[in-house]
Amino acid sequence: MGRAKKVVLAYSGGVDTSVCIPYLKQEWGVEEVITLAADLGQGEELEPIREKALKSGASESLVADVRETFIKDYAFKAIQANAIYENRYPLATALARPLIAKALVETAQKYQADAIAHGCTGKGNDQVRFDVAVAAMNPHLKILAPAREWGMSREETIAYGERFGIPSPVKKSSPYSIDKNMLGRSIEAGLLEDPSYEPPEEIYEMTKAIANTPDEPEYIEIGFTKGIPTTLNGESQNPIEMISQLNQLVGNHGVGRIDMIENRLVGIKSREIYESPAMVALIQAHRDLESLTLTADVSHYKRGIEETYSQLIYNGLWFSPLKAALDAFIEKTQERVSGTIRMKLFKGNAIVVGRRSEHSLYNPELATYGAEDQFDHKAAEGFIYIWGLPTRIWSQQK
Repeated sequence: MGRAKKVVLAYSGGVDTSVCIPYLKQEWGVEEVITLAADLGQGEELEPIREKALKSGASESLVADVRETFIKDYAFKAIQANAIYENRYPLATALARPLIAKALVETAQKYQADAIAHGCTGKGNDQVRFDVAVAAMNPHLKILAPAREWGMSREETIAYGERFGIPSPVKKSSPYSIDKNMLGRSIEAGLLEDPSYEPPEEIYEMTKAIANTPDEPEYIEIGFTKGIPTTLNGESQNPIEMISQLNQLVGNHGVGRIDMIENRLVGIKSREIYESPAMVALIQAHRDLESLTLTADVSHYKRGIEETYSQLIYNGLWFSPLKAALDAFIEKTQERVSGTIRMKLFKGNAIVVGRRSEHSLYNPELATYGAEDQFDHKAAEGFIYIWGLPTRIWSQQK
């Protein structure tokens, strides 16, 4: 098909992306395939993955450590926006896609490639995220998606790879499709495709079953600076440490499991299981701190923005004009969102039990019902008359 001469392929080391290498060369006439594996803290040993790409026919195999960028420039922005898709999913997998796309585009420019490729199928969200993000950054790059077009079953794909020296999976592959990074895991397929089927305990890795969690609550304190988590239990943390430690602490108490029917961008519903302990706790804590430090009108208006923001991330529009405009709004709102949130972790719950901030808008002398009350109760009568006047006039006209 001769679509491109030099291609940068997003590489995971799995069957599909490995088979993409000989397929691009044999079927589509690509002369050179450069692979790029992104280290997003998935915990896998990336050196064997790098070597597998070379054995599968890649001319160069690159690994990019993007963990800190992932947390600072993607996860923390999502936390500032309280971004949760369909009020359930903190977008752990979706947030990684624009970063991978950015790395692909930068690599393509460095190696003067004329296309990028990925192993996404035609049913998922990730193909949209990759394709749209690449087009936003460099509309002149071709985008190749062999798995979207080759029409091979799983067995046929493995057999195709074996013809070109790619070993078939040694052990019986998991019936589940799992994606993992520092922010969480997504688990789908297999028996989980039946929405009435209770997920087996074996699928979870980052969170404990409630029955196995500690019988005593644990208290943690998360400090925020302008909406970004910076301290844990009073100690400064770099971004990677912050997420790693919170995943362990919060997951140990069974917090961060999500089982939902999700509306995919391509128009189908899918059953998704997620684990995202740190993000669940951080967004909950951040939202609570905002309730202390933002004025009512800003807080209420921002809620609508957050819904749009989460949809933009989910729908692959990270590099879009609307997202950039919302970023500016959100950044402005975070100027005084600094303070500390105290959380109680216990039996699957992360409960905010205390909050404090130098920028607190809570005034005890106005809020109290005790002797220290400074609120002018007499002022309420006139306020209520003016506030209710339009309703009163409307009622008289009836």
